[in-house]
Amino acid sequence: MKVFGLAGYSGSGKTTLLETLIPRLTAAGLRVSLIKHAHHRFDIDHPGKDSYRLREAGCSEVLLISDQRWVLMHELRGAPEPSLEEQIARFSECDLVLVEGFKHTPIPKLEVHRPSVGKPLIAGSGVETIVAVATDEPDAVAAQTELPTGLPILDLNDRDAIADFILRHQGFR
Repeated sequence: MKVFGLAGYSGSGKTTLLETLIPRLTAAGLRVSLIKHAHHRFDIDHPGKDSYRLREAGCSEVLLISDQRWVLMHELRGAPEPSLEEQIARFSECDLVLVEGFKHTPIPKLEVHRPSVGKPLIAGSGVETIVAVATDEPDAVAAQTELPTGLPILDLNDRDAIADFILRHQGFR
């Protein structure tokens, strides 16, 4: 399985971009999976549901299954967060694992950068695995001196070009 990430600050549009890229990548014949890193407590289960009650009662893992899908919820209960490699190992075989977040993990990644968010570029700040920057202001980003020389700058609004870049970078084209 090949792995490719998207990194950027909150509000930069990573999830929105992924929503439009995934159909393009699957249309190219790829089987795609995704890992999204959350920096906060989250829950996909809700109080009152049987699975929530059983998890709250102390189960380490609860697996829900139906004829449509299955999900495994695992409580860390104080254990360290698993590494990206450990998480990928849990996936069924696919062609491409997309990773949202994990900006410091050593995988190739596209930075999603919107100058209007008011945050600096990640590229050029010591994160050497950024392979391109997608931005809604290519001229503004190109003028920034901290951008590593030769790093491609992609138009964030040209989703076909971004999908093509990922496919080529990962060796699918």
